[in-house]
Amino acid sequence: MLAPLKPEVYQRLEQAVLDIFSHSDFHKANIRDVANRAGVSFSTIYKHYGSKERLVFAFVDVWLGKLTERIYDHLQGIEDLKEKMRKVLWLQLDYYERNPGLARIIFMTLPMKTWMADETFKQKKMINMYLEVMRKGQKEGQLNPNVRAGVLLDFMLGNVQRAFTMWISRGQQGRLTDQAGTLFEMIWRAISNPEADGN
Repeated sequence: MLAPLKPEVYQRLEQAVLDIFSHSDFHKANIRDVANRAGVSFSTIYKHYGSKERLVFAFVDVWLGKLTERIYDHLQGIEDLKEKMRKVLWLQLDYYERNPGLARIIFMTLPMKTWMADETFKQKKMINMYLEVMRKGQKEGQLNPNVRAGVLLDFMLGNVQRAFTMWISRGQQGRLTDQAGTLFEMIWRAISNPEADGN
């Protein structure tokens, strides 16, 4: 059983992973690059993580966990489904705007096939939270009942990814959250129950 990394070492490692993998081709970056940037020995990193993939996925898991906790906190007390989903979308865009390095890694750098093979890709806590909201909306007749909740979620999350990618491509003009209201209304029209009043 390895002793945990000292907090200051962990922080240097975290920053190095963020810097390198948000701006480098995933296949070209390696543990030695991270070790040099962080001032941590190659052997220490290898002993704790075992591979470049596990190193990156471990930090991505922590960063996405922080987003999940933030969403949980902000949804407390919001009962209206539409407002709950509007808040979820805004929180995601805001988090990726504040943490563009993370978003670059998960949306632009990580090879999806490689990440999908790792347990961290499932983000069970976050996805289960989203699916619970979607299924409740379907049960209450507010969301389209003819499409699986997972497909509705894919549609929403796909829009978040595209919004971030194009925000980067267009030179990060304005704030990413500036488009949250309009984007949400478009998403809501697409996933809401077409037979419900007001849709």
